[in-house]
Amino acid sequence: MVSAQQDRGGPSAGEPGADVAGGASPGEVADLFYSLCGRRRDVRGQFTGEPLDDAVLRRILGAAHSAPSVGLSQPWDFVLVRDRGTREAFREHVAAERDTFARELSGEAAATFSKIKIEGILESTLSVVVTYDPDRGSPAVLGRHAIADAGLYSVCLAIQNLWLAATAEGLGVGWVSFYREPVLRELLSIPERVRPVAWLCLGPVTHLEPAPDLERHGWRTRLPLDAVVHAERYPGS
Repeated sequence: MVSAQQDRGGPSAGEPGADVAGGASPGEVADLFYSLCGRRRDVRGQFTGEPLDDAVLRRILGAAHSAPSVGLSQPWDFVLVRDRGTREAFREHVAAERDTFARELSGEAAATFSKIKIEGILESTLSVVVTYDPDRGSPAVLGRHAIADAGLYSVCLAIQNLWLAATAEGLGVGWVSFYREPVLRELLSIPERVRPVAWLCLGPVTHLEPAPDLERHGWRTRLPLDAVVHAERYPGS
């Protein structure tokens, strides 16, 4: 069983003096990082529900909070959801949205989708809801004047940091996307100005699959790198 590592002591991720390399050489660090990227999975069915050490959770959130952000606005917040009733209510909403999507499918797509598990809301140890506050750092957010979504992009960087940190700790993360934002906003009392970006299921897992679920079930296959790398200009149609 894959479980969270014990508290290592010393500075938390994102704090001055934190040494995530542990004295490894640059080449070893690079190898570990690329391996980590390859292991990361969107977890659905492998959660154990076992407790998560508070020190481990703080390291993961510290890694997320150390992400770069436009104008150093740090426009994210992390709502930790452990309450069973709240998670059950959200899961009911997600199940209804899953049914809505399923009704749009037919034939082979419908058959394939029927086998795909889309969430681990109740099976995971807890959920982390990541939000975006566009007022953080306002009125003059350096670097956002020309690209309004730069703050939202910053939140996505924090989510990726969280995901990689959790994977490094031997944990699983699952991003639940079958929901309507107003429903989640009401469920967690999120102010109107704040946008809920991600409901992330988090916790110990039995294992991480060697390939993403959608590939394993035949929903889609991953594009080769050369198909998305272009020289100088975007390719014409």
